[in-house]
Amino acid sequence: MSESLTWLIAPHSYGALFGVALVLGVAGASFAIALPLASAWYPPHYQGTALGIAGAGNSGTALASLFAPGLAVLYGWVNVLGLATLPLTAVLVAFVLLASEPPQRRSSGGLVTWLPVLRSGDCWLLMFFYGVTFGGFVGLASFLTIYFNDQYALPPAIAGSCTAMVVFVGSFVRPLGGAMADRIGGERALSILFALAVAIFAVIGFSLPTIWLAFPAFFLGMLVLGLGNGAVFQLVPMRFPSRVGILTGLVGMSGGVGGFYLASSLGAARQATGSYGPGFLGFAGVALVAFACVGVCRRRWAAERPRMSAEADAAASS
Repeated sequence: MSESLTWLIAPHSYGALFGVALVLGVAGASFAIALPLASAWYPPHYQGTALGIAGAGNSGTALASLFAPGLAVLYGWVNVLGLATLPLTAVLVAFVLLASEPPQRRSSGGLVTWLPVLRSGDCWLLMFFYGVTFGGFVGLASFLTIYFNDQYALPPAIAGSCTAMVVFVGSFVRPLGGAMADRIGGERALSILFALAVAIFAVIGFSLPTIWLAFPAFFLGMLVLGLGNGAVFQLVPMRFPSRVGILTGLVGMSGGVGGFYLASSLGAARQATGSYGPGFLGFAGVALVAFACVGVCRRRWAAERPRMSAEADAAASS
């Protein structure tokens, strides 16, 4: 619906695109609906895998990066939005015909339940963790084509293809991140992944001289961030078993905020210093803070895990 409206309005100015962003943001709220819907169908020990598979739908970002530039050359950018309505219509029809509410529907209690959730430090920690993992993913997805073109003089089409490849890997390993968290625990998985992210983006921050070095580094970086996306959402139903919908919305929102931070910080670093390096080093520093926060949380969450598991089982059977 949002793409159809944008296609019909056909914005041609920078200011008009803010309206497009608002409409797309509303459409993006479907993420906060789909994940709790999927979560409610599965027991606690499958939460990471189930939410990882459901969240892998952000692979649409990769598909857009891969196909949109070529379609725009043939038909124009506005008409690309019109073409996007075709798969969206197919998904809508499939959802109406196949989707159903879980047998034991969870009630969030309405908007009055938001305040206690926002008072919880765990809520803000999960938002921060996802702001790093998904924020890094979406920030790089939106910026890497520019980066490859500017830094390594790749033609726009090749730069877009390189971006699509690394975005694909970040999207499709998300279920593996959830399964990894189910197997070894979300906290341990995030500790490993944040440590790897610090190392990878610190190396990128010191400027890799050729695309042959940069591309593998970004490939590994997106792999780590994609796994982290799945691991974070394994923790949501574990820490807040009766508030999955609210937390999904809040955590998902923080991922968008993180993406805005990374893309804007890279652009600001380039303008201020002539190099993207400080922006990537800053992101590595943020990942380091996230790594430290996970380390602090691990002991406390481990002590609380029996109680939280009992609550999750009770929420699933209520």
